[in-house]
Amino acid sequence: MRVPIIGTLCLAFSLSGPIAAQAMDFSEHTEVQRFIDEVSERHGLDRAEVAELLGQAKHRQEIIDAITRPAEGLPWYRYRPIFLTDERIRLGVAYWKEHQDILERVSAEYGVAPEILVAIVGVETYYGRYRGRHRVIDALATLAFDYPPRGSFFRRELEHFLLLTREEGIDPLVLSGSYAGAMGVPQFISSSYRAYAVDGSNNGRRDLFSDPADILASVANYFRRHGWRDGDPVVATAQVSGNAWRELLVNDLRPRHSVAELRQAGIQFNATLADDRRARLLELETEDGAEHWVTLQNFYVITRYNHSPLYAMAVHQLSEAIREQREAEQ
Repeated sequence: MRVPIIGTLCLAFSLSGPIAAQAMDFSEHTEVQRFIDEVSERHGLDRAEVAELLGQAKHRQEIIDAITRPAEGLPWYRYRPIFLTDERIRLGVAYWKEHQDILERVSAEYGVAPEILVAIVGVETYYGRYRGRHRVIDALATLAFDYPPRGSFFRRELEHFLLLTREEGIDPLVLSGSYAGAMGVPQFISSSYRAYAVDGSNNGRRDLFSDPADILASVANYFRRHGWRDGDPVVATAQVSGNAWRELLVNDLRPRHSVAELRQAGIQFNATLADDRRARLLELETEDGAEHWVTLQNFYVITRYNHSPLYAMAVHQLSEAIREQREAEQ
């Protein structure tokens, strides 16, 4: 049985009139035809409908431009001020107040602190205010077929997107998101939406666009599934001496060294940590030189959301600022 992927609303976007003249950016791609054949066969999708949908995807050069110059390429002293602002902190406190009951319930169920959940949606979309301006189908098709460095990854995401929109009854032609195809208030990519989104409001849907219970529960589920440890620290400030510590500066985000190894390398920090706890040394660039941190398992979990230590540190510091401001106002 061939399963329709495009619902009644989607079929209104036919390849006739003005859309047809603009829609066939990918029609000449042999890879597109191969992709259509493979996903249609693999998932029992109607091939003609998949072809029609992808025929309406458009190449967007600005998407390729954006992915080649992400904000995470900035030094820390320029990255941090983007997210640690008085307004973002104030709006985070307001968001917490507005959704306090949901946050308390979700935090208790999943074991993830409310301030972390608030900070994630604060960093990702300014608490839902800015969710991305690129049509998801355009972003994924552009990166899947016109960006070879990560083409295979985005072809998988495009496949997940086709399945996700079918499963959730969403029109695949109208969704907007980031240049990488992330969607909704928490900016889940399609594979993460399918794997980690949950129905936090128990209404039979997983709505990451407008349902706060689904949004916050899904972020919490993502963190729990990636190994978040409730109550554990995220980072500790560090001071270094000598030169042995330089050997522990590695690109791997996973905390692979023991606290004992860090101490032996001349690293001291402002936290009481067991010698066998796994940790990682992080160096961040400031205007006045380098600052050093010891990052732990929960920091690594934040990097599963975005594989950048700058991102994880911004989320952590924003969460702390929001919590402190909220406590000061109570």
